[in-house]
Amino acid sequence: MAPAAPPRLRIRIVFDEGRFFGPGKADLLAGIARTGSIAAAGRDMGMSYKRAWDLVQAMNAMFSAPLVAMARGGAKGGGATLTAEGERVLALYHHVQDAAMGAGSAALDELAGKLSDI
Repeated sequence: MAPAAPPRLRIRIVFDEGRFFGPGKADLLAGIARTGSIAAAGRDMGMSYKRAWDLVQAMNAMFSAPLVAMARGGAKGGGATLTAEGERVLALYHHVQDAAMGAGSAALDELAGKLSDI
């Protein structure tokens, strides 16, 4: 049997009813930063363009400044980039996730050790 992968955390931060930020939104932002495209980032995640667009719109509305800047298509094509605020929000999310992983690593290892071999 192959060794199990180490446990990992996927944190969802709930600010209040209806406003949250978690791994899906973080992955979408990272994909937009990598590809320069909402459509391509969504495709890489297996989601429709509409779903990706809706998530970007929700994130832009949720924070005090937009996280994603969008350019319309046309002869030169459209695109999307993270704003400075988007880069900062993504970095802060990763910092929270890394800090939680570090603080909980001993407990996570113990939990993983209690798993059955099935």
